[in-house]
Amino acid sequence: MMKLLHLFITSSKPVVEILLMTIVGFYMALDGVNLLGQDARKYLNNIVFYVFSPSLIGSRLADSVTYESLVKMWFMPVNVLLTFIIGSLLGWIVIVITKPPSQLRGLIVGCCAAGNLGNMPLIIVPAICKERGGPFGDPENCQKYGMGYLSSSTTFRVLSMLYNDTCYVYQMGSVYIWTYVYNLMRVLNSPIETQPSIESNYDTCKVPLISSQEEDNQKVGRWDKVKRRIVSLSEKVNLSTIFAPSTIAAMIALVIGLITPLRKLIIGNGAPLGVLQDSVTLVGDGAIPAMTLIIGGNLLKGMRSSGMKKSTIISVLVARYVLLPISGVLIVRGAYKLDLITSEPLYQFVLLIQYAVPPAMNLGTITQLFGAGESECSVIMLWTYALASVSLTAWPTFFMWLVA
Repeated sequence: MMKLLHLFITSSKPVVEILLMTIVGFYMALDGVNLLGQDARKYLNNIVFYVFSPSLIGSRLADSVTYESLVKMWFMPVNVLLTFIIGSLLGWIVIVITKPPSQLRGLIVGCCAAGNLGNMPLIIVPAICKERGGPFGDPENCQKYGMGYLSSSTTFRVLSMLYNDTCYVYQMGSVYIWTYVYNLMRVLNSPIETQPSIESNYDTCKVPLISSQEEDNQKVGRWDKVKRRIVSLSEKVNLSTIFAPSTIAAMIALVIGLITPLRKLIIGNGAPLGVLQDSVTLVGDGAIPAMTLIIGGNLLKGMRSSGMKKSTIISVLVARYVLLPISGVLIVRGAYKLDLITSEPLYQFVLLIQYAVPPAMNLGTITQLFGAGESECSVIMLWTYALASVSLTAWPTFFMWLVA
């Protein structure tokens, strides 16, 4: 009972931190204070999108990713990607069942797909590993289970490497958010009326082409039709929206982290250009507080008038905290049975915990950018994070029993 209570307190710490910052943002958005009004939130959100988030992803990813880590932990980014894909499928099921307004479809899919892989695992996993008499034994046994991350001689080194690996997972999750989820939400939030114009333009181009061809030239007509379809799709794709600033930052960070001469030049305490890394890290540290304040400010509008139905909120909670963790158990245990991952309990636990976290805070930034679902996003965040302590107590307890 005491262990369960300790786990509940440990899992509650990051949740309480986020809720406290949300309350501050809520207070700043009140009419009597008006420090974080609608225009202020918009400008702050642009700073997060163009400055804070790219700096956070670039600095952390360049510091944590190496060629060795990619080889040793190849299943981790695959597992994170699977959480996004399965979550998006569950989000689409929620849309089919609850039939929300069209402007909320992207938000619902995003909340089911993108998980908070940052401060939640960073606090819970090391706390469990350090606890004497914990589920993985004493710290020395935890060191043994952590040898899959890095061979080391002290518990501190194991925890340090575990922290770096969890940072690596978080940055891979951020990359997926700004490539997969961002563009998925952008497509789902696209105005429906733009689609007929594209198809009608295409139809007007293809009708005279086919009607003017003789029967012996049908193959040429079909090839021209394919080419016109490709041209139409290429004109529709906007590379500037696909490659968000955070995606570009991740690409640059991967190049720096994987190329040894560049890494030694910029990354590390003794690096000649280490001041660049320190400066970018300092700027990136403002990303999470700023995103949380924006969500708190949008919550005020959501409490006054929100188009989110109770059935939709409940469905998102069930998808996020029930169906997704069950899917994670099947995937991780299946990967173990197929010898795709090692038998180390701690490694499997880290993989499993990625399926039980609440939605990512970046979703507030994305909805603010699209100008649709900001208040509804805050309402979903409030409920999901209010119940996160329960989920992050029940599921880790089951995961620890499963892998022990």
